[in-house]
Amino acid sequence: MTATDTLPALPTWETTPEDLPAAIRTVKAALRERIAASGRSVDEVVAELESRLRAEVADVVATRERGEEVWPVLDYDDIAAGRVTDDQLAHLKRRGCLVVRGHFDRDRAEQWDRDIVDYVESNDFFATYRGPGDDFFGSVGSTPEIYPVYWSPAQMEARQSPRMATVQSFLNHRWTFESDGTQWFDPDRDTLYPDRIRRRPEGADSGGLGAHLDPGTLDLWMTSGYQAAFDALFRGDVGDHDPWDASHRTAAAQYPGSTMCSAFRTFQGWTALSEMRNDQGVLHTIPIPEVFAYLLLRPLCSDVPDDEMCGVWTNQAFPVTAEWHEWLLPAQSPIPDVAPGDSVWWHCDMVHAVAPVTDQQGWGNVMYIPAAPWCAKNDRYVATVREAFAAGTSPGDFPKEDYEADWANRFTAADLNDIGRAGLGLDG
Repeated sequence: MTATDTLPALPTWETTPEDLPAAIRTVKAALRERIAASGRSVDEVVAELESRLRAEVADVVATRERGEEVWPVLDYDDIAAGRVTDDQLAHLKRRGCLVVRGHFDRDRAEQWDRDIVDYVESNDFFATYRGPGDDFFGSVGSTPEIYPVYWSPAQMEARQSPRMATVQSFLNHRWTFESDGTQWFDPDRDTLYPDRIRRRPEGADSGGLGAHLDPGTLDLWMTSGYQAAFDALFRGDVGDHDPWDASHRTAAAQYPGSTMCSAFRTFQGWTALSEMRNDQGVLHTIPIPEVFAYLLLRPLCSDVPDDEMCGVWTNQAFPVTAEWHEWLLPAQSPIPDVAPGDSVWWHCDMVHAVAPVTDQQGWGNVMYIPAAPWCAKNDRYVATVREAFAAGTSPGDFPKEDYEADWANRFTAADLNDIGRAGLGLDG
């Protein structure tokens, strides 16, 4: 019998509860009781964690104020040649984010950008565009900024590139992916998780996106898989929690919603197709992976109403706000300036935002491509992706817009290489 077995049991809801406020009250009471069994209250446990994290926030702010780069930066050639040092790896794990310089040749990335323009224009996208398909990216303010396009040759060539596979494998290996005799994911095989394109033109005004996370919503507290994944936190042992441990996460149930990701991603990411200065409405993160532990425990504190989870609700992004998390926000740090062919990556549990911009200088063009290693969860999602790929329709995680169903020059199964076939589960 383990120590966990002697603690009060937690209620679980493997599907979305019908009465969400009642379920919130029930699970919060159970979690508080479980943490109290450690001999400390939730408030005491959170105070310990907050003290440690405040020091990290102060270090991020001081680094930025000294004019030093907060984000780790590595050259693709060093990753490919195995020349990344132990100090660089430690920095990456401490900050949880990375810019890869020269991931693709600049000429290749700029040609992809032109190819995307040709692809959408030749298929009359702008004449048929119906506006944002969801409320999430609909808030950015510029139209269109997020293109609901998934199957262009440019995107698929990048997804199945050996250079992309090299970086994804490198990032996946930063995680603990095997424990207690279970391999939670295969770090050397990624799924071709299809996502959209962002093209923001010169002179654009954009409202940006507020600070948020994307790993899940109320399921993070309510399903058995996530309760197992975050067991250390939910028994009050914050020092034993490892944000780089994938145990149980690839098997955890998620509640459906239009802003959820049905796949497990070790890192979210995008590849730059244009130059971007870091003061032009770019991605910001709070580059402290351990912050997620605080966000999971914060709703259990005594100053939070019993039916409130600090703004977390189903079918929306996990918010980080001044009302509940104000002291964290000064740590938000922008990416460095990037060039076409550079890629940008951040831990899947990391707080991130997109800054607003007025009269943007230069284009802001990216392809969203994450690291989503092969696992049971991703295998299930890829089955639906194969159908969308064959039909040219929108993948299941995204609004059902289906612009490409009748488009010419769409990437086809005949264009897949071995990496692409494996990433779609077509390798036998």
